This record gives sequence, C-alpha cells and structure tokens, in this order.
Amino acid sequence: MDPHSFLPAEMLHHHVADLPAGVPIALPLTPASTFALPGTTDAPFTYGRAGTPTWSALEQALGILEQAETVVVPSGMAAISAVLLTHLTSGDRVLLPSDGYYATRSFAERFLAPAGVEVVLRKTAEYAHQDLSGFALVLVETPSNPGLDLCDIAEVSARAHAAGALVVVDNTTLTPLGQRPLDLGADVVVASDTKAPNGHSDALLGHVASRDPRVLERVREWRTLAGGIPGQLETWLVHRGLETLELRFDRMCTSAQVLAERLAEHPAVVAVVHPGLEDHPQRELAARQMARAGSLIGITLAGEDAAERFLAAARLVVPATSFGGVHTSGERRARWGDAVPGGFVRLSVGCEPTEALWHDLDEALRAQH
Repeated sequence: MDPHSFLPAEMLHHHVADLPAGVPIALPLTPASTFALPGTTDAPFTYGRAGTPTWSALEQALGILEQAETVVVPSGMAAISAVLLTHLTSGDRVLLPSDGYYATRSFAERFLAPAGVEVVLRKTAEYAHQDLSGFALVLVETPSNPGLDLCDIAEVSARAHAAGALVVVDNTTLTPLGQRPLDLGADVVVASDTKAPNGHSDALLGHVASRDPRVLERVREWRTLAGGIPGQLETWLVHRGLETLELRFDRMCTSAQVLAERLAEHPAVVAVVHPGLEDHPQRELAARQMARAGSLIGITLAGEDAAERFLAAARLVVPATSFGGVHTSGERRARWGDAVPGGFVRLSVGCEPTEALWHDLDEALRAQH
C-alpha cells in the first residue's frame, strides 16, 4: 500500500490526538494579536504578526500532507512572491512558464525585472529542452493553468540542480494528494489553498513547503517583516476545509475523468484536454508523475459566442474565476489574456453527482450544436 495513503488520516487526527476531557474537537479560532509575556519574551507566541495558534495548527496539518515544514501566507500569489522575493537578487535569472498562471508572469514583469532580475519565459512543455545553465531559480507549473500541459519534475529538477538552481513547483492544480513535487526532487512547493484545500470559495490563503529549513526561514522572516500575514478567520476556514479535502478531491477527480471522456466524444466540442485522457500528448508522464489527473478540464468550443452561450445555459456551472470549489465552475479564459482559443473554457469540476452534472453539461452543449 502507498504509504502516502495514510497521510490524510494522520492529518485528520493530528489536532485531536490526546485532547484533554472537555476540550473542543474542532480547532478553536484564536483572534488574538497580542499574547501575555510576563517577565519574558520566550513564549510560543508573542505578537500576531510573528505567529498565532491558528497558523500553527494549519501549518502542522499541511505539513503532514506535504511531509515537509510549511508556512502559511495570505494567498497563492503571496506564496509565489514570498519565494521569488527572498531568493532572487539583481543579476539573477529566473525561468517562468509562459503558459502558466498569468499573475506570476505579471508579478515578475512588474516587480522583478525592474529590480534587475532577468525573467525568461518558456512554455511548460519546452522545459524539457531548455538549457538551465545560469538560472538561479526555475519555477514549474505542472499541469499548467489553463492549458494543462506537463513537464517532468524529476528530470527538470535534476538538470536544474546540476546547474545550481533552486526548483519551485506550483502544485495548486493537484494538491499534495494528486502530485508530490518534493518527492520528485523539487526544493519548494507553492500553492493556493484558496482552491481545493479550502474548497468552499470563502477564503484566500496559500502556503510554501520545503524540506530545506533555509528556504522556510527566509519565507517566514519575509512574512513577519513585510507584514504579508494571513487572517485568523481565513486560516481557520482553510483548516476546516482541509479536513474534507481527500473526499472532495476524490469525487472531483473521478467525475472529471468521466466527464472528460464523454466530452471528447460530444459533437459540440472541438477539443478536450485533460491529463487523464489517453490522447493527452504527455499521458505517460501523467501516469508516472501524478497520483490523480485532477479536476480541471479544458474544453474548446466553436468560438467565443458558443463558449459564452454554453456557460449561460449550464445550470450546474457557476460562471466564475478560480477553481477547486465544491461547485463546478467555468470560464472563458481568453478574456483574461491567456494564450488559448476564444472558445476555450476551463471547467473546474466540483462535488455534484457525476450523472447530474453530465446531464446538465450535455443539455447546455446540445443547445449550441
């Protein structure tokens, strides 16, 4: 049996293990900014910008899933920027995916490049052929968002390390239950816990995980001194959501596989991309590198109008950005400037019953055909 299959159970019981009688099983929300320090500063918590019991509880839970020390930050972009800002200086070169999350590129172009960092963009699939000499940091996003292309984390990590680069993997689309970048050789994982870990579309949060204590020391120091800290309520909400991640993620991935296969045969659909499909160009890599194919499906319809009509007609698809929630959502990604066809829809499969969801998608598509 895969030893990682026990991690969700360990995570679930970590907080409740050995609780004294009469103590709540649910994690208490601790909305404190200051803590008692009678005659000493040597205490687990001193001031809310440096650490809180709620942060610690979530960091420990995420750390069990990642099997690595973890630092929580206010959002996924806070996780990415915290690592980039603390590990790059003027004269460094950084490699970023040109087909990955657009906000990462925007951040690099607006803030890193003017500070003297050379920003190099390559498509995710092109990482396999990219010379990594001279790079200080290589950021990988696989599957890429929204195109769902892949690159080999182990192969890229080996070449990057030989060149002296730090390897950072954005694992937002798959979570540690779907893919384990640190086990594949990456140095750092960044992720948006706003997505599946929280799962209820009501809180923003992110985290950085690494088995290198020097990385986490820098990120934690950045969090404290820059003041980029998560709120207590948001942290508590993500901790609550994390406890059902395994159930939700399993349902979402299972449904996505069924739906992707059916959508690929639908007469109203021009093309479908999903790492679990046999015709995915990197299907072998997906099977080797990923425990699950994920809950995202890329659907290309006849054009912009067809995509918008489909989203308007689908009763069980919320027209919204972001992904990983309990509600299936969809959006036409070209409207954000992603390099995808005008009729490309990123479908984030939620927790609705699979057949009910398929019936709704089928009806909405037939109305366009």
